Amino acid sequence: MIELLWTPLLACLVLTAIHVYLGLHVLARGVIFVDLALAQVAALGITVAILAGHPIHGEAAYWYALAFTLGGAVLFAASRPRRARVPQEAIIGIVYAVSAAAAVLVVDRAPQGSEHIKQLLVGSILTVTPTEVGTLALLYAPIAALHWLCRRPLLDISFDPDGAGARRAVRRWDFVFYASFGLVVTSSVRLAGVLLVFAYLVVPATAAALLARSIRGRLAVGWAFGLLVSVGGLGASWAWDLPTGATIVVAFGALLASLALGLAARAIVRATRTRGPAALRSLAAALLVAVGAAGLLLVLVPQMDHLWLDWLEAALPTARALFLSADEQETYWDTRESVARSVAELGRVRAMQLEAQWGTRPMSEEMQERVRQYLAGRAEIVAGDRMVLRALRARARDRQRFTVGLPLLGIGAGGALWLLRRRRGQPR
Repeated sequence: MIELLWTPLLACLVLTAIHVYLGLHVLARGVIFVDLALAQVAALGITVAILAGHPIHGEAAYWYALAFTLGGAVLFAASRPRRARVPQEAIIGIVYAVSAAAAVLVVDRAPQGSEHIKQLLVGSILTVTPTEVGTLALLYAPIAALHWLCRRPLLDISFDPDGAGARRAVRRWDFVFYASFGLVVTSSVRLAGVLLVFAYLVVPATAAALLARSIRGRLAVGWAFGLLVSVGGLGASWAWDLPTGATIVVAFGALLASLALGLAARAIVRATRTRGPAALRSLAAALLVAVGAAGLLLVLVPQMDHLWLDWLEAALPTARALFLSADEQETYWDTRESVARSVAELGRVRAMQLEAQWGTRPMSEEMQERVRQYLAGRAEIVAGDRMVLRALRARARDRQRFTVGLPLLGIGAGGALWLLRRRRGQPR
């Protein structure tokens, strides 16, 4: 495992080192989607190179992408608003949408276009070589040195744009930022894909902004956040055999959501200590509104997926059986047992099939064909049993819409109105 993952981990650390710093600038400037826009422009350049007959990882494709990205950098530097009617974020969104649509049009004419789109989105960081990582580090080192030497004007323009406008040539320094930023994005997209590059740029910087105030503190937090997610995402990808880039992006989102929930819980605890139980009134009202909305949806649209009710019935299977007749209950329990047995049997036989494919279990070709046919037939039986369970669930939902949905609607609406009246009745 370590032999296979150490090179992707080094690549992730290189991405973390440069993208966290650039992400601080992006958040301060309020141009959150500039990375996606420049990455999509770079992807458009690579797509045009593919259509011209160049390989996706060839030097020609890189120079195509860099030329397109520098063009986008010039546009973004020139469009920095100074009391403009159109905000820069709108221009960034337009560039992203047009570049994405143009890439689709171009790739439609290229062979294996869907595979190229997938590779541009999620990249191939798991197959990166030490040479590619070293080249990327050597490329990013002078860019980091440039930002260190020019840190005062660049940080000034990002974190104090109003004051910097009177002291510096903003558009020239903007071009320096966007050009170097575009060079980083172009190189990163070829290695990691659009989504992973965006995640490394924005998510650690966002977490750092929540936890630290100074730029040095945010850099430290962002680097630690990127390191933690890189190790966890690569480990999860290996353990569960998942696409590496997508796993790391989801890990970024999960850890950021956990951080936000933790900060929200801490704020609620502090408010409760200061104001007492009254601080929980807004949270209670939100929960009551959610309960009322769940009841209303169950009454109006019983056949939709009510996930909370599915989770409850999965934890307590008898909850669904309460709304079925005696014959339906017997069918329900028999079908559940049949599905459980079939799933276990499918897992056992599939494990045998994999062992035969990897050569660890001797099995003739005739037996392998029989196993394949058995798996297909058993899977059809499971699909039929699950269809029966869905039909029984639909019958239960029709009966639950009034016995469960209406009480929930009444509790949610009545409780929220009661809290609202108490809040209005209290003196300010």
